[in-house]
Amino acid sequence: MLQPWQDAVVTKIVQETPTTKRFFMALTSGQLFDFTPGQFVTLDLPIHEQKNKRWRSYSIASAPGNNSEFELVIVHLEGGLGTTYLFNEVAVGTTLLMRGPQGVFILPKPITTDLYFICTGTGVAPFRSMIIDMHQKKTPHQNIHLLFGCRQYTDALYGEAFKALAAVEPQFFYHPSFSRETEIREGAQLGYVHATYKKLLASGASKDAHFYICGWKNMVDEARTTLADLGIPKTQIHFELYG
Repeated sequence: MLQPWQDAVVTKIVQETPTTKRFFMALTSGQLFDFTPGQFVTLDLPIHEQKNKRWRSYSIASAPGNNSEFELVIVHLEGGLGTTYLFNEVAVGTTLLMRGPQGVFILPKPITTDLYFICTGTGVAPFRSMIIDMHQKKTPHQNIHLLFGCRQYTDALYGEAFKALAAVEPQFFYHPSFSRETEIREGAQLGYVHATYKKLLASGASKDAHFYICGWKNMVDEARTTLADLGIPKTQIHFELYG
């Protein structure tokens, strides 16, 4: 059953990269916003007369807290009605109609296998929620590999925070890759994200691991096909599509 629509107010906006903003929101009712990491919300934006053409869904990037707040990280799509409205018209204090949480792109309980989180761009949002939640709650887990692909170093959403977390969280590994850079920086890999998980699998990664993929359709399709070709059973591949 779908949750009712309710109002959420924008409490803070952060320009994270040249094309990406973080939107911090809170239910105006003040009620607890309870969700499972990996879920998303749907916004009803005033961009069209037809309801279903106004709806835009975004994964929650923050971990659950005992409050009414949540965070979305959104990239501005050239020509996109939804993101153009959000970037040009929405400010701190703007109230938006939202529904959620929704979705089943969530982790099993307990976590008994290695996890590989494969993403590009804002597809990192559900994984950030999962990783922060596990860290804060000290959830027992096996090895967790975050494989995040983007174009340039300036596009690495939450990059410094992930590096800092990898330094203190046992069995968490951050693997950023950059497709349009030519100079190698510490901890970085050049090229596309697919080369990174293929390298890890070739180096003896557990074939019992579960793979979670989030991003645009072309990337997700390629990752699913590649993993299947590498012998990963379909039951161990989970995905969420953007767009």
